[in-house]
Amino acid sequence: MHTTLSVRWGAVAFAERARRELPACCEPVPAGSPEARDELTAQEAQVARPAREGRTNHEIDAGLFLSPRTVEWHLRKVFAKRGISSR
Repeated sequence: MHTTLSVRWGAVAFAERARRELPACCEPVPAGSPEARDELTAQEAQVARPAREGRTNHEIDAGLFLSPRTVEWHLRKVFAKRGISSR
């Protein structure tokens, strides 16, 4: 659902993206728990899905509006958590 203000300002796409990404930045995982080490964060999962489908880092960063370094960082963490040594 879009607020009147976001529609009036033409920010519907930004409001929708914020709605999707807010859980990724605001759900703390207890530090030191096994889940914290092994579970992918919402952002890592969002970056991993297109990589799993064979998309390049450039395609991923363009599609998710992330910097290339951010995509590399998240994929590095995903590979480590999943024991993947190469794409």
